[in-house]
Amino acid sequence: MDSRPQLSVIVPVYNEVATVRTLLERVMAVRIPKEIIVVDDGSTDGTPTALEEVQAAIPDTPDNRLTLLFRPRNRGKGAAVRAAIGRVTGDIVIIQDADLEYDPAEYGVMVAPIKTGRSDVVYGVRGFLSHTSYSYWFVVGNRLVTTATNMLFNCYIQDMESGFKAMRADLMRQLGLRGNRFDIEPEITGRVLRLGYRIHEVPITYYARGRGEGKKPEGSLVEGESVKIKDGMIFDVTRTDQS
Repeated sequence: MDSRPQLSVIVPVYNEVATVRTLLERVMAVRIPKEIIVVDDGSTDGTPTALEEVQAAIPDTPDNRLTLLFRPRNRGKGAAVRAAIGRVTGDIVIIQDADLEYDPAEYGVMVAPIKTGRSDVVYGVRGFLSHTSYSYWFVVGNRLVTTATNMLFNCYIQDMESGFKAMRADLMRQLGLRGNRFDIEPEITGRVLRLGYRIHEVPITYYARGRGEGKKPEGSLVEGESVKIKDGMIFDVTRTDQS
């Protein structure tokens, strides 16, 4: 009998002591056999201690296997995701932020098109309805980079910068990702499309944090963000003011 989990959940974490326990509880509550690979990216706020406490309190089961990776210094979300890919043993990978903006209860919606063979890659689409956490530049910036992606690759997606992504694990390994920070989001999209795969999108619930709480840039293509096109195909967005 194959003991591999169906799902591998990659959780990049940086200074999320206020939310990481709740996030892991919600991930573990999902009734899909899975491994949870948490990469602490040099947190300084007590997050590593919180993670170790969760691991000590909740033993592994066939439905939930928790792996913790600790990085000595902060290198960014992309570097954390790349560090986890080599530890993946499941058939499907989901990237899950630790800030509670994306709901693990929707894993079933995310993985269903992959499990049924209808798609290899699934993005959760944020509605961007009225919300006090959204600024004008946040919404418009996302639309601009999404439109640029559609033009470059002759595709139609609605939310290129979505942080809620699922795909076949073997495809994730093929991407050869190099991004270290939030540039990992457009890099994943560009490499998936360059390989000839189409992205299936499903509507999700999105709980935006307050403007002062998040680590993401306020918008896209504004205030220090630039677009790069590599080899005429790879679409990349890079902060010029990142630490």
